[in-house]
Amino acid sequence: MVVAIVFFYLVFRKTLKASQNKEKIDPSQYPEAKKAITNFGLFIIFILIFLLVVVLLITHAQTGISVASIGVIAGGLTLAFSYQDGLSIIKKVDWRTLVFFFGLFICVSGLEQTGALQTLADFISRISGGSLIIVITIILWISAFASAFVNNIPFAAAMIPVIKGLAAAGMPLPPLAWTLALGTDIGGNGTPIGASANVVGIAIAEKEGYKISWGKYCKYALPAMIMVVGVCWLLLIVRYA
Repeated sequence: MVVAIVFFYLVFRKTLKASQNKEKIDPSQYPEAKKAITNFGLFIIFILIFLLVVVLLITHAQTGISVASIGVIAGGLTLAFSYQDGLSIIKKVDWRTLVFFFGLFICVSGLEQTGALQTLADFISRISGGSLIIVITIILWISAFASAFVNNIPFAAAMIPVIKGLAAAGMPLPPLAWTLALGTDIGGNGTPIGASANVVGIAIAEKEGYKISWGKYCKYALPAMIMVVGVCWLLLIVRYA
């Protein structure tokens, strides 16, 4: 986080200084927090729904409820309790982003079904040999760059059997698990489609009039991703090698 903050400050320092010189916004033009809540009862209900979703996500491995089902539960409860404004809520949904996700996961599923992701995973397992340093290096960097272009969730799922196999062959499991988690998670920041949050964030920015192209995003995010993954590599080597 520190590396990323310093990098983005250095990159955008001129923009930040220019924004400070602009006319300051009068905070009185914004409503107070209490006045912004028009229906306190519904506000409390939505907080409870949010907490329920968090609990379900944390415990989904134990309950067997899929992440997709949890999302449907959250959406259903939200519409059920705000049925009077249901049509308005549905109209405000970013359907273009949702359709993009539909297509993205269909493509990724195609890669899984044809065995492309598994072939890549097998290749990593084969060339890593018996060295933990080599294993960490290969899994971390390939996971990072692959997750930048293939959504990180299915790639992580495809890699789980690989690290289990390496663990069965005598490799310690904790460093392999941490390497995969860090590589896929941070690598997803490298491109606009690497992680779901990237797509949503760019869509929200575009709605507010700030269009972020692929080139502009990768110009800043890809170097930051590489630097942070490099820091993770050093920490993993120091900790486990």
